[in-house]
Amino acid sequence: MRALALFSGGLDSMIAMKLITNQGIDVKAININIGFGGTKDMSAVFRERALAVGADFEMIDAREEYLQKVLFSPKYGYGKRFNPCIDCHAFMMRKARELLEKEAADFIITGEVLGQRPMSQNSKSLKNVLELGDDDGIILRPMSAKLLAPTKPEINGWVDREKLLDIEGRDRKRQLALAQEFGFSGFASPGGGCLLTDINFSEKLRDFVKYQPLYAEDIALLKVGRHFRLEHNAKLVLGRNEGENKILKELENSAFSDIYLGDDLPAPYGKISQNAVSDEKIFAAKLTLFYTKIEKNRPHKVQIADELFEVCAFESVNDFKRYAVGAHV
Repeated sequence: MRALALFSGGLDSMIAMKLITNQGIDVKAININIGFGGTKDMSAVFRERALAVGADFEMIDAREEYLQKVLFSPKYGYGKRFNPCIDCHAFMMRKARELLEKEAADFIITGEVLGQRPMSQNSKSLKNVLELGDDDGIILRPMSAKLLAPTKPEINGWVDREKLLDIEGRDRKRQLALAQEFGFSGFASPGGGCLLTDINFSEKLRDFVKYQPLYAEDIALLKVGRHFRLEHNAKLVLGRNEGENKILKELENSAFSDIYLGDDLPAPYGKISQNAVSDEKIFAAKLTLFYTKIEKNRPHKVQIADELFEVCAFESVNDFKRYAVGAHV
């Protein structure tokens, strides 16, 4: 027998897979990348964690499809932020189902725990996920299986139901005890969870889609920097530190132009949307200089795409906030 595991990289997913590999079943962990994890590339960490439970690993890029089919038209709506959790889980299950034949797998497992999340993992929501995910009884939730109706893998004897669990609620004591029993360590997710549940990221996202379509290449841009919506609706992003400057410099986005100083002064690296008018570019140049340590009243050169601007920095936060609508969105 062979199973595909929807793998978030967290402890629940690791335990769910371990419960199945312990029964002699081959497991392949798949992480459906919808683009809204943290800024770090977690593929190497996820692979290591999958190997720790005896599973293979693959990350599936589903960013563009997720934007087109789920994010802006969820059947079950959103949580507190921009998070269509039920539709999102169902989307991942459908993606896993598409891989069953290719991977010669017989069923799917997830690390979901009944009642762990009030909106997306209560009894009704778990049923809605299965319905929306085109389930025909092959999706098994080992962490709470004894509290749920038997699935095809259990009914057919592929999996011993007695060796599955009956965990419910938000308490993590049993998971932590099992982690110790299985010898897991370093399982806390440094990726920071789903950004769609974060209030600040959700505001940036709502602002972005108000003015232009969102594509997969835009998601990485939304994860870093100070964000400004300028007077004529151009989007400006400036790095806050060396790490973000590096990310912005390496990001390729056809709808944005690069902003940088003409010498080696420590300064933000930035991006500005290509629809920016001249006044907005001048604003961006002055604001870039504001975040350096140069004298505010001394003109300096700032490169924006193939244009060179020689301007003085804004002198204070109040000075530039008067010109930016949606500053720090």
